[in-house]
Amino acid sequence: MSVSDQRRAARPEDTGCPVAHHDPEGYRRVGSFAAARTVLRARSSTRQAGFTAEHIPEWLFSKRPILIGDGPHHDEQRRRVARFFAPAVVDTRYSALIEQEVERSLTIATDQGDMLVDRHALHVAVAITASIVGLTHAPVTALASRLERFFRQPPLDRTRADLGRTRRDWMQAAVNGLGPLAGFYRRDVAPAVRARRRAPREDVISHLLQQGYQRADLLAECLTYGTAGMVTTREFMTMAAWHVLDDARLRRRYAQAGREERERILAEIIRLEPPVGHLYRRMTSELALEDNAGCPAATLRDGDLVDLNVRQINTDADVVGGRSLQLDPERSLTPGVPATGLSFGDGVHRCPGQHLALRETDAFVHRLAAGSWTIAEQPRLSWDQLIEGYRLRGLRLRPS
Repeated sequence: MSVSDQRRAARPEDTGCPVAHHDPEGYRRVGSFAAARTVLRARSSTRQAGFTAEHIPEWLFSKRPILIGDGPHHDEQRRRVARFFAPAVVDTRYSALIEQEVERSLTIATDQGDMLVDRHALHVAVAITASIVGLTHAPVTALASRLERFFRQPPLDRTRADLGRTRRDWMQAAVNGLGPLAGFYRRDVAPAVRARRRAPREDVISHLLQQGYQRADLLAECLTYGTAGMVTTREFMTMAAWHVLDDARLRRRYAQAGREERERILAEIIRLEPPVGHLYRRMTSELALEDNAGCPAATLRDGDLVDLNVRQINTDADVVGGRSLQLDPERSLTPGVPATGLSFGDGVHRCPGQHLALRETDAFVHRLAAGSWTIAEQPRLSWDQLIEGYRLRGLRLRPS
């Protein structure tokens, strides 16, 4: 990592020709913004291949889950669910809840005399998203623990039909995944479903029941929101806190800034440090990608497995400007390029929870920056293969 590289989470593969090229591992890798957006918006030429979508049998569900589905049903369901995460809804209906959960977390940490940031960030994210989804029948700590255990999975290789796992790996995956999944259904999903059948509310589970979702469908959707809305948000909240609290100048600015400026800073942090570092698509027809950044033009073929390297895409100097590896809230972007890059995806699988993630992260980090908390222990960085994102553990704060 160079002196000018301000990323805390970068990997060796985040370099190379940014337009699709052949990889000895079996991927067609894409690292330029223009080429990646072309792939993500080519809805008739691709299907979801991330989150092991291709290895989840169709017969398991009467309605394909929104995270791994494609086609008209996916589009319609995404449109209907998006209203629960619309910016105006988040700001009016959930602002008080966000502030309440952040305050509760800080009170607990103050009483204890220190704060393990990733643990508190998880509980804040779980409490808020669980309320929106309707998973409110178990303590937040218990729900968070079940979600964490589910992600303790063996390594995988998406280019192989068996995911590159041995029989022992598959047995370990079943032990690690099925137990927490059964507990998640029995203690979180099923009680919520029974309650919403009796008395529907304005939440995602009530909406899904109205759409005729069955048990397996409901479980899959709730697990989706548990991963996207809780686990990955926890990682970004921790990363944002690390950047802000570890830089005295940035901390002063963040503590004194208004919300609009703070969210520009967060957008720049998540551009540099996307919690999901790779997106995957399987080509279903041929797609040409134009020449870009001096690399030769490329054609993706039917059947190609495409790896969209979000960390590299988000530092494409052609669209984000110079010093692309540095954190610059005043960055001048090419028109039409979001300040967050492709950290929330694009096209039909774009994450609808962007505003919620930024809003709760801001509430959490702003209180830390404006308070007396200082870093007592730096975090440990590791990687999660299932969601292709970083994992930060051990960032400990103490009051100064």
